[in-house]
Amino acid sequence: QVQLVESGGGLVQAGGSLRLSCTASGRTFSNYAVGWWRQAPGKEREFVAVRTANGIITRYAEFVKGRFTMSRDNAKNTVDLQMNSLKPEDTSIYYCAAGILSTRRGDYDYWGQGTQVIVSS
Repeated sequence: QVQLVESGGGLVQAGGSLRLSCTASGRTFSNYAVGWWRQAPGKEREFVAVRTANGIITRYAEFVKGRFTMSRDNAKNTVDLQMNSLKPEDTSIYYCAAGILSTRRGDYDYWGQGTQVIVSS
């Protein structure tokens, strides 16, 4: 029903910036909240940010507040994650997901394939 494809990952030095994009297909995309999640090797997948369908409410994980900014354009079926002041511990595969307004992994119905972010020290 909803397909998500992430892009924009890559290698960046500590303190640098990256902008991740998630492109969605499916006519019901605008009905879903969209979240960003990340998972490092050997670690649990963790919540990064979520934005409601209407774009009014945005929530961020504590460790990214003040550094990451999420945006959404339902007309273009895209969501972005602007990441500034990147740290080596931000190194992860980043996933875009569609579901309800939630910080629980199980509340998201659709997931992209992920995009790799590597932050060098």
